[in-house]
Amino acid sequence: MTGAPELKAPKKAVSHSTLGRAQRWSWIFQRVSGVLLIGLIAVHLTVNLVMGDGINQIDFAFVAGKLANPFWQWFDFTMLVLAMIHGANGMRMIINDYAQTPWIAATLHWALRISTVVIVILGTLVLFTFDPCPAGSDPSLLPSFCEDI
Repeated sequence: MTGAPELKAPKKAVSHSTLGRAQRWSWIFQRVSGVLLIGLIAVHLTVNLVMGDGINQIDFAFVAGKLANPFWQWFDFTMLVLAMIHGANGMRMIINDYAQTPWIAATLHWALRISTVVIVILGTLVLFTFDPCPAGSDPSLLPSFCEDI
Protein backbone atom coordinates (compact mmCIF):
# COMPACT_ATOMS: atom_id res chain seq x y z
CA MET A 1 0.00 0.00 0.00
CA THR A 2 1.42 3.36 -1.01
CA GLY A 3 1.02 6.65 0.79
CA ALA A 4 -0.63 9.78 -0.43
CA PRO A 5 1.09 11.51 -3.35
CA GLU A 6 3.49 14.32 -2.53
CA LEU A 7 1.88 17.72 -3.07
CA LYS A 8 3.81 20.68 -4.41
CA ALA A 9 3.78 23.86 -2.40
CA PRO A 10 1.40 26.47 -3.85
CA LYS A 11 2.86 29.48 -5.60
CA LYS A 12 3.69 32.31 -3.25
CA ALA A 13 1.09 35.08 -3.34
CA VAL A 14 2.35 38.22 -5.01
CA SER A 15 1.64 41.50 -3.28
CA HIS A 16 1.09 44.77 -5.10
CA SER A 17 4.42 46.07 -3.84
CA THR A 18 6.32 43.22 -5.53
CA LEU A 19 4.49 43.41 -8.84
CA GLY A 20 6.56 44.73 -11.69
CA ARG A 21 5.54 47.87 -13.50
CA ALA A 22 4.28 45.91 -16.54
CA GLN A 23 2.25 43.56 -14.36
CA ARG A 24 0.67 46.48 -12.52
CA TRP A 25 -0.31 48.23 -15.77
CA SER A 26 -1.63 44.94 -17.12
CA TRP A 27 -3.82 44.58 -14.03
CA ILE A 28 -5.09 48.18 -14.35
CA PHE A 29 -5.69 47.79 -18.10
CA GLN A 30 -7.78 44.67 -17.48
CA ARG A 31 -10.13 46.55 -15.16
CA VAL A 32 -10.39 49.73 -17.25
CA SER A 33 -10.85 47.88 -20.54
CA GLY A 34 -13.52 45.69 -18.94
CA VAL A 35 -15.54 48.76 -17.95
CA LEU A 36 -15.08 50.33 -21.40
CA LEU A 37 -16.12 47.10 -23.10
CA ILE A 38 -19.31 46.94 -21.02
CA GLY A 39 -20.23 50.40 -22.33
CA LEU A 40 -19.29 49.61 -25.94
CA ILE A 41 -21.19 46.32 -25.88
CA ALA A 42 -24.25 47.99 -24.30
CA VAL A 43 -24.34 50.56 -27.12
CA HIS A 44 -23.76 47.84 -29.74
CA LEU A 45 -26.59 45.65 -28.42
CA THR A 46 -28.96 48.60 -27.95
CA VAL A 47 -28.48 49.86 -31.51
CA ASN A 48 -28.67 46.41 -33.06
CA LEU A 49 -31.31 44.68 -30.97
CA VAL A 50 -33.45 47.27 -29.16
CA MET A 51 -33.83 50.21 -31.54
CA GLY A 52 -35.89 49.90 -34.71
CA ASP A 53 -37.35 46.46 -35.41
CA GLY A 54 -35.01 44.68 -33.02
CA ILE A 55 -33.49 41.46 -34.22
CA ASN A 56 -35.80 41.40 -37.26
CA GLN A 57 -33.93 44.35 -38.79
CA ILE A 58 -30.59 42.52 -38.92
CA ASP A 59 -29.87 41.42 -42.45
CA PHE A 60 -27.23 42.17 -45.07
CA ALA A 61 -28.66 45.62 -45.78
CA PHE A 62 -28.58 46.58 -42.09
CA VAL A 63 -24.98 45.44 -41.63
CA ALA A 64 -23.91 46.98 -44.94
CA GLY A 65 -25.54 50.27 -44.00
CA LYS A 66 -23.74 50.32 -40.65
CA LEU A 67 -20.36 49.39 -42.14
CA ALA A 68 -20.72 52.06 -44.82
CA ASN A 69 -20.71 54.67 -42.03
CA PRO A 70 -17.19 55.64 -40.81
CA PHE A 71 -18.50 56.22 -37.26
CA TRP A 72 -19.64 52.61 -36.97
CA GLN A 73 -16.47 51.32 -38.64
CA TRP A 74 -14.34 53.05 -36.00
CA PHE A 75 -16.75 52.08 -33.21
CA ASP A 76 -16.53 48.40 -34.21
CA PHE A 77 -12.75 48.70 -34.70
CA THR A 78 -12.37 50.10 -31.17
CA MET A 79 -14.51 47.29 -29.79
CA LEU A 80 -12.54 44.66 -31.76
CA VAL A 81 -9.10 45.88 -30.66
CA LEU A 82 -10.10 46.47 -27.05
CA ALA A 83 -11.82 43.08 -26.77
CA MET A 84 -8.91 41.22 -28.36
CA ILE A 85 -6.27 42.89 -26.18
CA HIS A 86 -8.45 42.42 -23.08
CA GLY A 87 -8.94 38.73 -23.90
CA ALA A 88 -5.28 38.17 -24.80
CA ASN A 89 -4.17 39.85 -21.57
CA GLY A 90 -6.49 37.56 -19.60
CA MET A 91 -5.18 34.49 -21.43
CA ARG A 92 -1.61 35.64 -20.76
CA MET A 93 -2.41 35.75 -17.04
CA ILE A 94 -3.86 32.23 -17.19
CA ILE A 95 -0.78 30.96 -19.04
CA ASN A 96 1.45 32.55 -16.39
CA ASP A 97 -0.56 30.85 -13.64
CA TYR A 98 -0.82 27.36 -15.14
CA ALA A 99 2.06 26.71 -17.56
CA GLN A 100 4.45 24.47 -15.64
CA THR A 101 7.55 24.58 -17.82
CA PRO A 102 9.19 27.61 -19.42
CA TRP A 103 9.09 26.19 -22.97
CA ILE A 104 5.35 25.46 -22.74
CA ALA A 105 4.73 28.97 -21.40
CA ALA A 106 6.83 30.51 -24.19
CA THR A 107 5.05 28.43 -26.85
CA LEU A 108 1.62 29.39 -25.53
CA HIS A 109 2.58 33.07 -25.26
CA TRP A 110 3.77 33.13 -28.87
CA ALA A 111 0.65 31.28 -30.09
CA LEU A 112 -1.47 33.82 -28.21
CA ARG A 113 0.41 36.81 -29.68
CA ILE A 114 0.23 35.45 -33.23
CA SER A 115 -3.48 34.56 -33.03
CA THR A 116 -4.33 37.96 -31.51
CA VAL A 117 -2.50 39.85 -34.25
CA VAL A 118 -4.04 37.69 -37.01
CA ILE A 119 -7.58 38.17 -35.68
CA VAL A 120 -7.14 41.94 -35.28
CA ILE A 121 -5.74 42.22 -38.83
CA LEU A 122 -8.52 40.10 -40.36
CA GLY A 123 -11.22 41.94 -38.41
CA THR A 124 -9.77 45.30 -39.44
CA LEU A 125 -9.73 44.24 -43.09
CA VAL A 126 -13.37 43.20 -42.90
CA LEU A 127 -14.41 46.47 -41.25
CA PHE A 128 -12.59 48.83 -43.58
CA THR A 129 -12.73 47.00 -46.93
CA PHE A 130 -16.33 45.79 -46.75
CA ASP A 131 -18.27 46.53 -49.95
CA PRO A 132 -21.88 47.37 -49.05
CA CYS A 133 -22.95 47.26 -52.72
CA PRO A 134 -21.41 44.12 -54.28
CA ALA A 135 -21.82 43.84 -58.03
CA GLY A 136 -24.35 41.31 -59.25
CA SER A 137 -26.30 41.12 -55.98
CA ASP A 138 -30.06 41.02 -55.68
CA PRO A 139 -31.08 44.70 -55.29
CA SER A 140 -33.79 43.80 -52.78
CA LEU A 141 -31.12 42.58 -50.36
CA LEU A 142 -28.95 45.69 -50.60
CA PRO A 143 -29.23 48.95 -48.62
CA SER A 144 -31.26 51.70 -50.21
CA PHE A 145 -28.22 53.88 -50.98
CA CYS A 146 -26.92 51.20 -53.38
CA GLU A 147 -29.72 52.04 -55.85
CA ASP A 148 -28.04 55.38 -56.60
CA ILE A 149 -24.79 53.71 -57.63
